[in-house]
Amino acid sequence: MSLAGELQHGIAQLGVSLGADAQGKLLEYLALLHKWNRVYNLTAIRDQRQMVSNHLLDGLAVLPHLWPRRWLDVGCGAGLPGLVLAIAQPDWQFTLLDSNSKKTGFVQQAIIELELRNVSVHCVRVEEWQTEDKFDGIISRAFAGLGDFLRSTRHLMSEQGRWAAMKGMPQQELAGVPEGCQVERVIPLQVPGLRAARSLVIAACKGSKAI
Repeated sequence: MSLAGELQHGIAQLGVSLGADAQGKLLEYLALLHKWNRVYNLTAIRDQRQMVSNHLLDGLAVLPHLWPRRWLDVGCGAGLPGLVLAIAQPDWQFTLLDSNSKKTGFVQQAIIELELRNVSVHCVRVEEWQTEDKFDGIISRAFAGLGDFLRSTRHLMSEQGRWAAMKGMPQQELAGVPEGCQVERVIPLQVPGLRAARSLVIAACKGSKAI
């Protein structure tokens, strides 16, 4: 099966609605990632078929559980999941952060080549970054343990915002949730072509109203 076929099949299994244009952009992103990875070592995965499941479908699997408005992707690396989500949801706004200039340089180039108008990227440590425009959602795939993730990004969350932490088996991390925060849901995920366990942890500040 072609890469396009693998992606289309996986999207159907996830039950995500994604048009041909968006699927095409995801494959363009995959080609860029594969090309740059040869020189810059952006991801340990070298095989493009594995990238479809481990990167594209892994990012799309959380989409049904997210909400609109402004999103922050912390520790975005090569743009995961932020770029995948931005392609899938062009009406949402995404800000991507990473302290690795090599990776944010690739993300900036991908934004330009894919002509994405709903994404910005910054090379900075999240603990040191400030903005007046707070976020409705903060997501991370491989940034830190759950407690550290919540603590280091709390100053960037809007009053009604929520965290979405992409995890494997998160049970051991739940005890590390800082005071004033609470886990609302742990959602098991099934990612097509991926045998590893996946889940999404939704957390909020105590007392925040639902979006």
